[in-house]
Amino acid sequence: MSYWEIILIAVGLAMDCFAVSLCLGTSGRANSRRPIFRIVFHFGLFQGLMTFLGWLAGTTILSLISNFDHWLVFGLLAFVGVRMIIESFEKEKEEESCVDSTRGITLVVLAIATSLDALAVGISMALLDVRILNAALTIGIVSSIFSLVGLLSGDFLGKKFGKRMELVGGVILIFIGVRVLVTHLAQLG
Repeated sequence: MSYWEIILIAVGLAMDCFAVSLCLGTSGRANSRRPIFRIVFHFGLFQGLMTFLGWLAGTTILSLISNFDHWLVFGLLAFVGVRMIIESFEKEKEEESCVDSTRGITLVVLAIATSLDALAVGISMALLDVRILNAALTIGIVSSIFSLVGLLSGDFLGKKFGKRMELVGGVILIFIGVRVLVTHLAQLG
């Protein structure tokens, strides 16, 4: 897997962080440096950490699934991508998604919720034998950047593009999954 593909995956995964950050940015609850730092730090940390944990889980079962790993990679990325696309068409619930999530357990739960997709992607990366430290670090940094951009531009972008950004992220993940599957099947043929 090339570094550009890892960056595309990172962008796809960062869309959840971006969407939640847009909401928090529009809510006005993250309007000073401390809450902005906490949100950006937690979102980036959990995206990178969950990717690593997924990779760790994937490497422990790699020998058991090596015959159909390309299908599993496709399935995981397609599942995450389709879920993101479906979520992009759902109506947001203002009360639920814009709770004061700038501190404490609420912030941790939100960071975990936005990074669950990274766990599945980490498993996929183990199957593709990706250098995980670079990938996890890249995913964490990209997620932090997207979170910061989302927070700082929340009002404008949230009203114009909020849920559509999840759609873009989902399409990117599905595209990469299809590419992995087609590449592997072409090597067999």
